[in-house]
Amino acid sequence: MPAPENKGTKLRRAVCPGSFDPVTNGHLDIIGRASRLYDVVHVAVMINQSKKGLFTIDERIEMIREATAEYGNIEVESFHGLLVDFCKQRDIPAIVKGLRAVSDFDYELQMAQMNIGLSGVETLFVPTNPTYSFLSSSLVKEVAAWGGDVSHLLPPHVHAALTARLAER
Repeated sequence: MPAPENKGTKLRRAVCPGSFDPVTNGHLDIIGRASRLYDVVHVAVMINQSKKGLFTIDERIEMIREATAEYGNIEVESFHGLLVDFCKQRDIPAIVKGLRAVSDFDYELQMAQMNIGLSGVETLFVPTNPTYSFLSSSLVKEVAAWGGDVSHLLPPHVHAALTARLAER
């Protein structure tokens, strides 16, 4: 864990936001890369009342904490509302987002421009590792629900949780 802030030191902070339902190796690639660039990386799990996730917010947070424990500079929590408000409350000047394809960029650029206009919070785009360029939580859930093997796309504890949850349905 980074040293606590003192009068002469300000920790470099960033946030990696998402729904993480469930967290995938693609998410973890972006979070891990951000953790090497920043002193503290906040992983913000979105609460979206209009969507019913496969996993509860608390389950997602716990899965991410377990998956990122080795990094030592990750803080995982939920948020509701505007991401820029989350950032302002925690003195976070940067959002780190992974881009899988040009189609991601079109949407994310609009969000980045809105966020900087609202609050001055910068967005940094990180190109996804080509290994994960097709990967999304939705696709993982769909393939797993049809019996496909997604074990190589998730941390083992997340794969176990996904398999168990789908078996309940």
